[in-house]
Amino acid sequence: MANWLDAPIRLPGLVIAALVVREAVALTPLRNVDQLRYVYFLFVAILLGWTIWNLKRMPGVWIVSIGAAMNLVVIAANDFRMPVAPAGAGRLVQLGHTGQYVLMDSSTRLAWLGDWIVLPAWLGGAYSPGDVVVAAGAGVVAFLLTARYRARL
Repeated sequence: MANWLDAPIRLPGLVIAALVVREAVALTPLRNVDQLRYVYFLFVAILLGWTIWNLKRMPGVWIVSIGAAMNLVVIAANDFRMPVAPAGAGRLVQLGHTGQYVLMDSSTRLAWLGDWIVLPAWLGGAYSPGDVVVAAGAGVVAFLLTARYRARL
């Protein structure tokens, strides 16, 4: 844990806030407030800006930046909602859209960047290629930060 506390990360609270907003918009009754999809987009943009700001401080964070940018592009292209493939959409199939998500159909732009990577519901449902890149980048950052600061001891 000491390795993480010594890491030169600036404003880690922004990442925590972005994750809280994402989950609040997705999992609470707030998902019924249509305008919150713009707030979600804003927090993904803040996350991207944060990763870019920390490029020199955090090895590997550029991978997270690429994944966040991929997600921003597809969300912006689809009326500020992330398109989800029907196979991973669950009850979204009946609703059409909820919160920051919309059901993928023939009018979806950049569908290949949407949530089409389907996992069992207990593993979270559907993910986008951008989500995969963000997760891989977070793993790389965690490994490199731990290895880097462990080597200093």
